[in-house]
Amino acid sequence: MNKPIIEVKNLRKTFKIKQKNPGFFGGFSSVFKPDYKVVDAVDNISFSVDEGELLAFIGPNGAGKSTTIKILTGILYPTSGFINVLGFNPSKERQKLAYYIGSVFGQKPQLWYHLPPMDTYNLFSRIYEMESKKFRERLKFLTDTFEIEDLLKTPVRKLSLGQRMRCEIVAALLHRPKIIFLDEPTIGLDVIAKKRIRETIKYLNEEERVTIFLTSHDAGDIETLAKRTIVINQGMLIFDDSTEELKKNFIKTKIIELVLEGPTDDFRFPGGKIIEKSKYDLKIELDISRMTIEKLLNYAVENFDIKDINIFDPPMEEIISAIYQKQAN
Repeated sequence: MNKPIIEVKNLRKTFKIKQKNPGFFGGFSSVFKPDYKVVDAVDNISFSVDEGELLAFIGPNGAGKSTTIKILTGILYPTSGFINVLGFNPSKERQKLAYYIGSVFGQKPQLWYHLPPMDTYNLFSRIYEMESKKFRERLKFLTDTFEIEDLLKTPVRKLSLGQRMRCEIVAALLHRPKIIFLDEPTIGLDVIAKKRIRETIKYLNEEERVTIFLTSHDAGDIETLAKRTIVINQGMLIFDDSTEELKKNFIKTKIIELVLEGPTDDFRFPGGKIIEKSKYDLKIELDISRMTIEKLLNYAVENFDIKDINIFDPPMEEIISAIYQKQAN
């Protein structure tokens, strides 16, 4: 049996946060008599990741996801616990580890904002000490795969969000990392851009055997990509199982938005619950364990003139809440 390429045992990360009472005197007193609150950002979690896995690491805002990734990449030091990534201790061997991993943070770009992506790629080729020929071959392969050849000379500030995210992922993959950490790679993207990013992530995992460590608030990312899902909340690991198990037990509803050509007054589908309704627009919550989306759409198309259809996943907070409720029972 192969040894996991990521091992985490009893990982903890605490932060000391300075507290301040409101008002002038509160601020003044905190200078001479500071009060600190200790917060457990990551609270005694353990897990391992095998080579070639595509793992979803999810949870609500403030759950500890980004903190965990920053520890795994060596950006943050752990308070306690054992961490091994590709045989390296990230907090002590960050520079060595950097040659074997890549990272993309959806809200923290690594491309130079006022320069074209090509300038960043040239810089990265020198940082990672790539041979000129291998760099050109790798860049050609990635630009073809991500369809960004016509974007290489355009300043990053002029790119759309979807275009920028593709260029960001290319930057993270130039040096052929064995693991890539993707933190909210589809945040803010439209449906088409999300689909393209997801297809590319899947391709990298299947064709190049890149291990993908993915965090996302989009349940669609998890359903589409990951075979295994870890859920973290308030710094604690509360679920670690197959994504199929997560879907079967906790992702049981979909929100379907229908925009009709005429009034919605006569819409009477018995298998769904109308949660929002206006003159021409309605949102229906559908329990997909009891009723299929296909039946709802068939009813809508047969009885109404449809102008637009949107399908949404339940908010991640609802999924987390469902997991907690099941654990409590």
